[in-house]
Amino acid sequence: MSARLWVLKLERAWDAARLRRAGSRVPSDFRIVCYGGHGSAEGVVVRGRVVDDPPPPAAVEGEGAVAAVRRMVRHFVTDELPGVPLRITVGDAAVDAVTDDEGYFVARLHPSPDTLEAPWARGTVELAGEYRGLAGVHQVPVEVCVPAEEARFGVISDIDDTILETGVQRVGRMVRQTLTGSALTRTPFPGAPELYRDLAAGVNPVFYISSSPWNLHSFLSAFVRHRDFPRGPLLLRDLLGRAAGREPKTARIDEVLALHPGLRFVLLGDSGEHDPQTYVDTVRRHPGRILAVYIREVRLDPHDGRVERVWSGMGDDVPLVLVADSEAVRRHATGLGLL
Repeated sequence: MSARLWVLKLERAWDAARLRRAGSRVPSDFRIVCYGGHGSAEGVVVRGRVVDDPPPPAAVEGEGAVAAVRRMVRHFVTDELPGVPLRITVGDAAVDAVTDDEGYFVARLHPSPDTLEAPWARGTVELAGEYRGLAGVHQVPVEVCVPAEEARFGVISDIDDTILETGVQRVGRMVRQTLTGSALTRTPFPGAPELYRDLAAGVNPVFYISSSPWNLHSFLSAFVRHRDFPRGPLLLRDLLGRAAGREPKTARIDEVLALHPGLRFVLLGDSGEHDPQTYVDTVRRHPGRILAVYIREVRLDPHDGRVERVWSGMGDDVPLVLVADSEAVRRHATGLGLL
C-alpha cells in the first residue's frame, strides 16, 4: 500500500472518531467556505467546503514566525462536515448538493445566459435543510467568473514556482516557506504580476490551476490579491481525499476548456514537476485550442533533458517555450501578438 493510502486510511479513521465524538452536537463554528466558480452559456461550476472551524486570522505586517506557523496550521487542521444539504443559486438556476466525506461540494448549474453578468456573476450557497440542530439562515455569496464577449483568449497558469517562488524541488526550503510565510511576505517572480496584468488586459480571463491543496485557497487568494495579479478562479485539489475535492489537474484544465469553448488559451507553468507533460497532453487532447505554452525553468539540473524529451515530436503548430524569466515570456508573447 502506498504512503498516500496509509495516510488516507489514518485520516479517515481520525475523521470517523471525531464525528462519533461530535455526535449530534450543534456545530459551534459552522462555516460554508466558497471557492467560487466559473462558467459561460455552456454551464457553471461552483466549488466549496463546509467546516466547523472559525476562519484563520488574516496575516498582518511585521508578524513573527510563530504567528505565521500557527495560522498555517489552522488552514490544515480542520473539522470538515460531511452530509450537509446545500442549495447553490447562480443567475436563474439553482441546484441542491450534499457535502462528501471531506466536507467538499461541487455544483453544476445551467443558468440562462442572459442572467450571467460578465466578468463576474453573483450567486449564493446556503444551508438547504436540517443539519444537527442548526438554527437560523446560513448563506454565503459566491462569485462566478464569466468571460466577456470581448475576451481575445484565456490564460491558464500554475502557481507554485510559476508565479509564486516556492522551491518545490528543495523540499526543506519549500516546507519552511510554506509554514513561516504569509500572503504579505511570500514573493512573486520578478515581473510576473505585470506580465499577467498585461496578458489579461482587463478582459481576458485568468485561471489559476494548481496541485496545491484546497486548504491553501484563502492564502493563495490573498497572495494573488496582495501582489496585484489579475483576479481569477483558483482551482486546487484535496491531497488525500476523493470525489469532489480530488480532481486531477488535467481534469480541471479540461473543465475550463469545455466551459469556455469560444476561447483559445495560453498555458504557463514550470519545469519543476509535471507541467510540461500535463500541458503537452492538453495540446494533444484539444487541437486548435492552445495558442502557446510557456514553461519557467526552475530545475536544479537544467540539462537533465526531461522537458526536452516530453516535448520531442510535438511539431511546430503550438509554440512550446522554455523561459528563464517573465521578460522572456513577454518578448515571445509580443511576437505572437498576444501583448
